[in-house]
Amino acid sequence: MRHISERTMMTRRTLLAGCGALLAAATPARAATDIVVTGNTARFGRARYRCAIGHGGIRANKKEGDGATPAGAWPIRSVLYRADRVSLPKLAFEVRALTPEDGWCDAPADPMYNRQIKLPYAASAEKLWRDDGIYDVIVVLGYNDKPIVPGRGSAIFMHIARPTYSPTLGCVALARENLIEVLARATPTTRVVVRKPAA
Repeated sequence: MRHISERTMMTRRTLLAGCGALLAAATPARAATDIVVTGNTARFGRARYRCAIGHGGIRANKKEGDGATPAGAWPIRSVLYRADRVSLPKLAFEVRALTPEDGWCDAPADPMYNRQIKLPYAASAEKLWRDDGIYDVIVVLGYNDKPIVPGRGSAIFMHIARPTYSPTLGCVALARENLIEVLARATPTTRVVVRKPAA
């Protein structure tokens, strides 16, 4: 009976080990949650990408017009794109095609500050339908939006970088193919985490 009991225990261990291996094989590796931006490098899991940030550097106390990229962790709210120029894969976010009338209000005193608006608009606003291609894909980040504080900065996006990776006005910019690749891998919990490079 003792011999049978030992064999039974060995069989159970083998079965449990086999089940564990099957579960591990069936469960995909968990993707890195956050896109981490430090200076001119963006990291998403094991992948690293060259990127551009604001000409004002990275600041925790961003203000409208300072050209800085705000330090912090910013969720992805939605994606805007030029349907006449770009085809996007299926994404985990709300996606909307841009029109020539789309803009973004950057006037701190206006009730629509840091919100998408339709052009023409009475207050100062940035045009989202551009000829240079950098807004062919716009990732709207959840910076200064819950709540909106006048003067703390507006239109903080992740968008397409210029060929030279020249500094932005405060956004994070990646090459077109890299931006689309990152979006395809991102989940609803993905954040863009902006940090100053280590000294």
